[in-house]
Amino acid sequence: MTVAAEGSPPLRMTRARRNALLQSEPVQGFALISPTLLYALILLVLPILVVIAHSFWTQHYLTIDRTFTLENYRVALTEPIYRDLLWRSLYISLTVSLFTVILAYPIAYFISFHGGRHKSVWLFLITIPFWTSYLLRVMSWKVILGYNGVLNSGLMGLGIIDEPSTALLYNSSAVIITLTHAWAAFAILPIFVSLEKVDRTLVEAATDLGDGPLRSFLRVTLPLSAPGIISAALIVMIPTVGDYVTPKLVGGKDGVMIANAIQAQFGKAANWPLGAALSVTTMLIVSLMAGATVLIIRTLQRMAR
Repeated sequence: MTVAAEGSPPLRMTRARRNALLQSEPVQGFALISPTLLYALILLVLPILVVIAHSFWTQHYLTIDRTFTLENYRVALTEPIYRDLLWRSLYISLTVSLFTVILAYPIAYFISFHGGRHKSVWLFLITIPFWTSYLLRVMSWKVILGYNGVLNSGLMGLGIIDEPSTALLYNSSAVIITLTHAWAAFAILPIFVSLEKVDRTLVEAATDLGDGPLRSFLRVTLPLSAPGIISAALIVMIPTVGDYVTPKLVGGKDGVMIANAIQAQFGKAANWPLGAALSVTTMLIVSLMAGATVLIIRTLQRMAR
């Protein structure tokens, strides 16, 4: 029999001793805690490593020019592509605002003057379609206006056209139609509120003094509901300038707007300064247009009086 030297560790652990060691509380606790500790260490260390790597990459491979300059604003205002996109966006926005108000006013007028006890029901029915996703409504118009869509199929069924038309989709007209429908409820509600505030006795007085329905409407109802019209036009005009989902889905190359260019600068182009300059320029121009619209309408109101 070979005897181990005094003070030297045993060469082999017996099975009973190994099982007793594995079943001890310190070892079991370490087995339970170690994955959690490891996960926590990864969460703490990983962001630090990312920051260090980003700092190293920026210092050695990227050159950030922090010099104050207005070059990006010059590009945003003078480059033909951005100037054309901005004018197209303003044109589409103003057209959508005009069509939306023209379509929303008769609906709001009918609910206010002829809705009777069912005004809330009418408003409820108007807002139901807008409970769905905005993206879903845009995609619905893409199906309606598509080459094999509902509109082309209906026109072919009526014999108006012989083959599907490609002029219904992927142009600025498709963007105008889709945005007009998407913002219709937002124009109906402020006009309705404004019409509800019109004193009905003034309309009756105009009728008693000999004004017909049209003259009474033009001289009494329409001027008194002008605040609602202004609110509806601004509510529609300001957001539609910055819409990029609708032009991307139904606009095509002829329906691209300034927001798509801004999104491209912050995305694939990675030119954030130019994207910021385009955003600020668009915001300032829209603010000036909104103020000019309010001033023009108020001037027209004073002239009408």
